[in-house]
Amino acid sequence: MKKSIEAKKREFLLYLEEIRGYSDLTIKSYDESLREAFLYIEIIQEDKHTLLNLMSYRIKISSLNPKTISKKLSAIRSFAEYLNDNGMRVILKADDSIKVAKTLPKPISHEHIVEALSLCGLKEKLVVTLLYTLGLRISELTSLTIDNISNKWVRVIGKGNKQRDIPLLANTKELLDEYLDISVQKKFVFEKNGEKLSQNSLRYIVINVFSRVGLKVTPHQLRHSYASGLLNGRAPIADVSELLGHSSMATTQIYTKLGSALKQENYNLAHPLCGVDEL
Repeated sequence: MKKSIEAKKREFLLYLEEIRGYSDLTIKSYDESLREAFLYIEIIQEDKHTLLNLMSYRIKISSLNPKTISKKLSAIRSFAEYLNDNGMRVILKADDSIKVAKTLPKPISHEHIVEALSLCGLKEKLVVTLLYTLGLRISELTSLTIDNISNKWVRVIGKGNKQRDIPLLANTKELLDEYLDISVQKKFVFEKNGEKLSQNSLRYIVINVFSRVGLKVTPHQLRHSYASGLLNGRAPIADVSELLGHSSMATTQIYTKLGSALKQENYNLAHPLCGVDEL
């Protein structure tokens, strides 16, 4: 399908030159915009049409100024219009503007997270790592039980007691095993006096860790960093939505706007910590 799109793109650029009479500079701009966009756009062949999901690309360019974003999206829309006019039925998804609540937290960069982890004790490191590599809510972390952790997966009990399974990175598992080997936990990963550690206690750990690198960070921002990292790494939005425990992909689209085969393979290809030997 990508080869077909590439061939159509060449035809489209020739059309702009010979039929529309666009300048060389304008054609070069269209070419560059489309080449960049299709590194991130999900191409899904359905029964009667081809779906181009722009979500991952929208997230990728979200930090650019509005005028630049508008030009890049305009090139995609023009190309889609050309395809539809020439016998290829195309539908754009996530083409409309997405409103984001101002209260949504901004993701923390991978580099800042790694820097903070380098200054952590074992327990602190595990708290931050689990939030970042599993995308957990703070309520899910405090309720995380040892029995729900296997060598490659973590079963999480989310909102409404809904269960979901999240891939567990090998280096995260090693860190977890190291912590459990020296702790006296009986049921929950984080306990105090036989009871699960409170959300406030875990929240304080995160705040304290990132204060060492001059940042104010909440646990929810690490969840946001997890989602943005996966989508920027071109993980399918349906997988990310499932991993986050969202009941609707619409929620995922809004949640990740600031920052899109087996689910674990997609995860391992997408997450920025994959392939890193040590945190």
